[in-house]
Amino acid sequence: MSYNLLKGKRGIIFGALDSNSIAWKTAERVHEEGGKFVLSNAPIAMRMGTIKELAKKTGSEIVAADATSEEDLNALVAQSVKILGGKLDFVLHSIGMSVNVRKGRHYTDQNYDFSTKGWDVSALSFHKVMQSLYKADAMNKWGSIVALTYMAAQRTFPDYNDMADNKAYLESVARSFGYFFGKEKKVRVNTISQSPTPTTAGQGVKGFDGFISYAEKMSPLGNATALECADYTVSLFSDLTKKVTMQNLFHDGGFSNTGVSKEVMDHFVE
Repeated sequence: MSYNLLKGKRGIIFGALDSNSIAWKTAERVHEEGGKFVLSNAPIAMRMGTIKELAKKTGSEIVAADATSEEDLNALVAQSVKILGGKLDFVLHSIGMSVNVRKGRHYTDQNYDFSTKGWDVSALSFHKVMQSLYKADAMNKWGSIVALTYMAAQRTFPDYNDMADNKAYLESVARSFGYFFGKEKKVRVNTISQSPTPTTAGQGVKGFDGFISYAEKMSPLGNATALECADYTVSLFSDLTKKVTMQNLFHDGGFSNTGVSKEVMDHFVE
């Protein structure tokens, strides 16, 4: 169901890889709500995914950009404003990658070059994106910037590896940059801490199926799906949340505030 919540609004959506990704679902929902956007991803990710299908479906243009490159991001922002015909109203940062996870390196045996690369892609890139937007004065007043995160930033999930550290940094950037963007530009910056979701990136984490099963048993409302996260993101892009900023918003069916559930207790007393 569409409510025209984003009619006339313009933005950038980073990270749509395939139909399993939250960014992909968000792009579809933004389109349904009347928003226009540029799709962006790293060149290598674009070769791996099917982003051209999404662009065709939503009538969007694709601009490749390495989110760790200030030059690429500055060009992306300038091109997006030109393509869309004005300043931006929303941006989604849905980018994450751990080389240590990909290479099977345990958290106690990190390759620090891998760690630095993962931090740059997953966390520092959020600061770089916002700095490019900020310096170009590319956001409209009451615009909204959202990044996706996970509760491993607050609690220990052993196999989430150095991505937990990256997410903690990402959330800190949202608060710190959110202050300046709010004070000086009246732009909102928030992170959504989503349930474990079977995206292409998420499934690369060891024990991910266990994460999903456990969270489902713990959450009073069950795990939030990628489409439900897209709906929540649309609400944060809309004018209905104009005074919500610098928040880490848990979208996890109640998992984050549940100590233990009956289902989990039953499992251990069998």
